[in-house]
Amino acid sequence: MEIRLFRKSDAEQVAYLFRDTVRIVNRQDYSKEQIRAWAPDNVHFKDWKESCLKKFTIVAVLDGTIIGFAQFEDKGHIDCFYCHHEYQRQGIGSQLYEAIEDYARTRGIPKIFTEASITSRPFFMKMGFAYVQKQKVLIRGEMLTNYIMEKDIS
Repeated sequence: MEIRLFRKSDAEQVAYLFRDTVRIVNRQDYSKEQIRAWAPDNVHFKDWKESCLKKFTIVAVLDGTIIGFAQFEDKGHIDCFYCHHEYQRQGIGSQLYEAIEDYARTRGIPKIFTEASITSRPFFMKMGFAYVQKQKVLIRGEMLTNYIMEKDIS
């Protein structure tokens, strides 16, 4: 497996990886309506190419297929963080996270934060993040629960 920077040609795979991961992995913690709002049928509900190019976006690639991706903003925010449903609990998320933390350190960013889903909260706890607060967010007409979490890396 290789972790590398996002390329424009990765946008389609990233879009489908996002949708399929949410629909398969997160369905244990969210209703069907919440999942459809979060990951709509139209995988291009946002311009993935533009979104990924605006942020530090890395992808995990195995045999030419993207099996994970993560987005990081210079203010210290982890935005998207997804691993393919068939590659869960195989260390891919840990490697993506380590690459993000290394990048943040080189940029002098002392604290990383995210809004972790119910499903991803245990992963971020394992990575050393602390719980800050539970929140409800409105996404396309549905209220979803997530958790603001942070980690001091200074």
